[in-house]
Amino acid sequence: MSEHEQPGRGKFIAIEGVDGAGKGVQSRLLRDALQKCNVPVLLTREPGGSAGAEQIRTLLVSGDTDKWDSMTELLLVYAARRSHLLQTILPALAAGTWVITDRFADSSRAFQGFAGGLGLEVVEKIHQEVVGTNDPDLVLVLDLDPATSLARARLRGTGEDRFEKKGEDYQRKVREGFRMLAQRSPSTHRVIDASSSVETVARCIRQQVAQALCVPALIAVG
Repeated sequence: MSEHEQPGRGKFIAIEGVDGAGKGVQSRLLRDALQKCNVPVLLTREPGGSAGAEQIRTLLVSGDTDKWDSMTELLLVYAARRSHLLQTILPALAAGTWVITDRFADSSRAFQGFAGGLGLEVVEKIHQEVVGTNDPDLVLVLDLDPATSLARARLRGTGEDRFEKKGEDYQRKVREGFRMLAQRSPSTHRVIDASSSVETVARCIRQQVAQALCVPALIAVG
């Protein structure tokens, strides 16, 4: 029996996409919808999600674009991911709590592997050592044109804009990476058009989660 088949184990959902695609908003809406269906659920994020990982997040998402190369970014992200996994995600799943994470490993594949030029083989080697078989049950990719997503991201004004400052061409490569990853893993990945209204996107997400993870009550949640 694999880890994803353990009785009583929570489900693991990752929401991915380019910066500014609406992952934070949609993650919160999905959490709220699952709670209305009496599903115990934890919302977390990457980089971050544990005390140590949040400290690494600050190093990654702020400052000059050229302060780290892609390999350094990858190593920092996976150090944070290891802490996140061991301290937050796996204990919650083992307790029967569902976990929604705003970003997970596909972000490393798309940002550092694809847009950053490291290649997927390099990312996968580190991924297997750090994450192993603890991959999400479902990955929702919010797909949006980078020109639109970057305009949205700039409105946030949080200062966590290091990756946004890499520009539209970089984000286009990130988008292509996410689309490619979804195409090669159709059993676990769903691409969501994120150009519609917040509620339309949320409804589509609820439908996909309901079908993929057998929560029919989600479809009726407003």
